[in-house]
Amino acid sequence: MKNLILLVFGVVITLVLVLFSSHIYEALYYERAFSDAMYNGNVYFMIALFSSIILWVMAVIYYYVINSVRFSRWYHWLVMLLGASCLATIVNYYYAKSIFTVDKLDFSLQLFNFSVVETILNMVLFIVISFSIRWWSSNCRHTPIPE
Repeated sequence: MKNLILLVFGVVITLVLVLFSSHIYEALYYERAFSDAMYNGNVYFMIALFSSIILWVMAVIYYYVINSVRFSRWYHWLVMLLGASCLATIVNYYYAKSIFTVDKLDFSLQLFNFSVVETILNMVLFIVISFSIRWWSSNCRHTPIPE
């Protein structure tokens, strides 16, 4: 029962991020012109959606596809955390940059700063996802922190 509650918790946290993405991202990083362009272009929602999909897929790959005793140490999980967070950030950076390029807007510095904040948020979400789905893994259920 505890495992199911944790799974539901992870899904709910992810849905909150996606559904309230503009509020969350603007609370963490706000610059008037940049944030207006992000909001008006619906970029916040797409960034949250892309991040959520990438992070959930990477966590599933770690816990259920790789699922190896040789890959069940905390530092292996840390590599996946950093890789998933950076991958999501890179995808989102280029997505937002392409939107701004089409609109002929130059927010390079603001987009970089936003990407740093987004990377930290992606790491937090990956941790939540890990604790949500690790319980059914046969070899990695105690990674990153044993029960």
